[in-house]
Amino acid sequence: MIPAKKTNVIEALQMDILRLQGFNSARNETLDVGLGPILNAFPNRSFPLGALHEFLSERIEHSASTSGFISGLLAALMGNNGTVLWISSSRTLFPPALKSYGIQPDRFIFIDLQKEKDVIWAMDEALKCNALSAVVGEVRELDFTTSRRLQLAVEQSQVNGFILRNQYRNLNPTACVSRWKITSLPSERMDDLPGIGFPTWRVELLRVRNGKSGAWDLQWVDGNFVPVHQSTLITQTQQQKAG
Repeated sequence: MIPAKKTNVIEALQMDILRLQGFNSARNETLDVGLGPILNAFPNRSFPLGALHEFLSERIEHSASTSGFISGLLAALMGNNGTVLWISSSRTLFPPALKSYGIQPDRFIFIDLQKEKDVIWAMDEALKCNALSAVVGEVRELDFTTSRRLQLAVEQSQVNGFILRNQYRNLNPTACVSRWKITSLPSERMDDLPGIGFPTWRVELLRVRNGKSGAWDLQWVDGNFVPVHQSTLITQTQQQKAG
């Protein structure tokens, strides 16, 4: 067992490293969407804000799952007055679906471009605008140099960046703070009726700077990410109250 005094020194050193890397711990404390066990994987048990996050989707159905998971994160980031810029050359998001995550679609600005290099350019410029809550870009490929440039931009502005790599070809190193993979799972039935359960995902955190990787099964329930076994208890309680 590590002595308490030594543990405090290690935690202080970790916080110094995070500050040098551009993390703002005070802002990190504002994001609370019930990520539950995933928080233990993050440095200081806090979702990294003012950072660039990379999401990998091998197939179209994975892209839909990823958009859903990110929408849950964006709902918390936006609060009551935030705005998100969504940039792509082949948008996969269906705007009316945002209402399922408590977001009005008119709080999103969609920019649809023809070439992926234009998406990167527009994202680089948008990430410098600290009036935005987040910028989301959909591209297939992302090289290290480009990702480093985008990461430096978010460290300066503290705007949150999300890169969705849909049907990517090359899995190369990037400067993103984290790398995720979101896939869908069958929803649990409600009243023995199929197809109307809560959105359910396998959430894999493949890499996170100064944290640890892991995988979790989560559902989106009442505006929060909830572990599958816990959401079952919530559903049973709701059904009992309704009865």
